[in-house]
Amino acid sequence: MNNLDPGVVKAFGEQWDKFDHTERDNPDLQRLFQSYFEIFPWHELPQNAEGFDLGCGTGRWAHFVAQRVGTLHCVDASAAALDVARRNLQTHPNCSFHCASVDAIPLADASADFGYSLGVLHHVPDTEEGIKACVRKLKPGAPLLIYLYYAFDNRPAWFRTLWRLSDFVRRVVSALPFAIRSPLSDIIATLVYWPLARTAKLLEALGVAVDSFPLSAYRNRSFYSMRTDALDRFGTRIEKRFTREQIKRMMEAAGLQRIEFSESVCWCAVGYRRLETP
Repeated sequence: MNNLDPGVVKAFGEQWDKFDHTERDNPDLQRLFQSYFEIFPWHELPQNAEGFDLGCGTGRWAHFVAQRVGTLHCVDASAAALDVARRNLQTHPNCSFHCASVDAIPLADASADFGYSLGVLHHVPDTEEGIKACVRKLKPGAPLLIYLYYAFDNRPAWFRTLWRLSDFVRRVVSALPFAIRSPLSDIIATLVYWPLARTAKLLEALGVAVDSFPLSAYRNRSFYSMRTDALDRFGTRIEKRFTREQIKRMMEAAGLQRIEFSESVCWCAVGYRRLETP
């Protein structure tokens, strides 16, 4: 279990204990699930498909996936997060739970009909090795869906400058104890996320294009979602970002082919394990 950072694992356990997503009809989660999985090939899965959710957290995505498959293995390196997932998924008897890092997924190689890892592998020390570890668990031809933070390769220079400023704040906040970084993240959500998101919503209502407006993605999302993501963004000491081309190269190096990127989520992509992998 080398491909993890104990501090990051602890931080996410604390985060998911605070934001446990117990509201199963949360419209934000439903919309996000549909966005992430819009390119996922549900129709290609076998009946009673068996797969894994790598970095399941609270089980927020597993809640929707478990309804469509035979068996879902929920894997997370945080025991605290898995406790939350067990509570949230207790009505889904087809879910099993494994406390393990990405390089120790307790499934046989070439055994899974599908896999997905959303917003996780950019928080591990070696992202490419993490993708390879996931691919090893897939049957030949099985799909893997991943979401990685994008490097703003499709954004203007001023946007990237703003991000660099925010990243400095992240490095400071993420080094603080949870009792301090958690309320600080709430303050950031209140003073930054909410005003910018609601401004984008107002501008959109006035007919202004807001795709490049900072935090416009949150314009129709709840304050709970903003607080959750602010803690995710500023409370994590490992955050990697990748261009679309970098992600494609890593997926290909891991043994995936037929790679397709989402047009609405940067960068969410699906690929299929080749018959023979490196």
